[in-house]
Formats: sequence, C-alpha cells, structure tokens
Amino acid sequence: MLVIGICGASGSGKTTLSLELKSSLAKENCSATIITQDTYYYDFPEKSFEERAQLNYDQPAIFNHDALYEDIKTLLSGKSIERKNYDFSEYRAIPPVDIVTPTEVLIIEGIHVFYDIRLMELMFLKLYISVEPDICLLRRINRDIKERKRSIDSITRQYLSTVKPMYDRYIRNYVNCADVIVSHGGKNARIVEVLTGYLRCVMTSKED
Repeated sequence: MLVIGICGASGSGKTTLSLELKSSLAKENCSATIITQDTYYYDFPEKSFEERAQLNYDQPAIFNHDALYEDIKTLLSGKSIERKNYDFSEYRAIPPVDIVTPTEVLIIEGIHVFYDIRLMELMFLKLYISVEPDICLLRRINRDIKERKRSIDSITRQYLSTVKPMYDRYIRNYVNCADVIVSHGGKNARIVEVLTGYLRCVMTSKED
C-alpha cells in the first residue's frame, strides 16, 4: 500500500484532488481509498450546539491524531478499520460507522495531515495544494452554505477568529514538508495524470 498525503488550506481543493486521483487510478485498474482527516475531529457530546459552534476547528489539537495514526498503521498491516462519519451542521461524530479495507493506494487529506511527524513518516508521497487565500475563502463560503448549512455570519466569524489565524500559524508552513506543490487547485488534470503514471510505475516495479 502506498500512502499519499494531501495538505493545504481549507477550500484549496484537497477533497477534489483526492477524488480526481482516485478516479484516475481506477482507470488504471488500481484501487484507492480516501481517508479524510475531518472524520477524526474529537467529539464533544457533553457540550451544547452553541458551545460546539464556538470551538476552534482549525487548530491541530481539535483532531485525534493518535487515532488517525493507529488506523493508518492498521490498514498498512493489511487489516480493516472502522471509521466514523461527521456531521458538520451539528459539529458531531455520527453513525453509521464505515468499514474501510486496505487498497493499493491510500489517500489521506486534511488541513493538518502534515502535523503529526509519525503520520508523515508513513507517507510515500506528500502533496501540498497552493491556492491564493481569497480563492480558498470564496470556495469555503460556497461549500459551507451549500453542504454544511452555515450562514454568512457564522462563516465570517469562523474565518476571522480561527481559519485565517491557524492558516497563518500552521497550514501555510506545511508547504515545507511537501514533496510536490500543486497549483491551480484540485482540478489540475495535468498533475493528476502525472501522479497516476508515477504511482502506476512504482506499483509495477514493486510487483516485479
């Protein structure tokens, strides 16, 4: 199993690139699975909705890095894992639990997937998506309204109080950890084609 890490700002196109790469690999008869770091948010059932909405969901400490690391190690050992789902409109982990089985390629995407050095050491290839912050903000607004049932006021508050400060403090610096810097967001057909060909060659050489 080859582990690919995809990092970048919120709204940069991490999920899009992951899906494009998975689809491209499938055309080459290569199986791939996507693990989204967002499903590893800590859950806070004891807090009210209002209290959960005020938490900083862009800081590294909001994620259960140990659980993510252990799950990736389990998949690398050839065993399946149980993965929770996450409801962004309620800020809660929710059922059902998905069963994830090992595949030839494992794609991990998230704003802090390069935070845990242990996890980075498991990655065969690390990609950082570099997109202008104003473009990321526009994409985030569009996504949060359509998919996460957020208001403009809540998006603005979260962006100014947590998203931008955490980007400036942590996320923008993850570019220094990357093997490849991807421009133009997730729909970069050329980079998807190049990555697919490279990964196919690597897996073929391993089979030989």
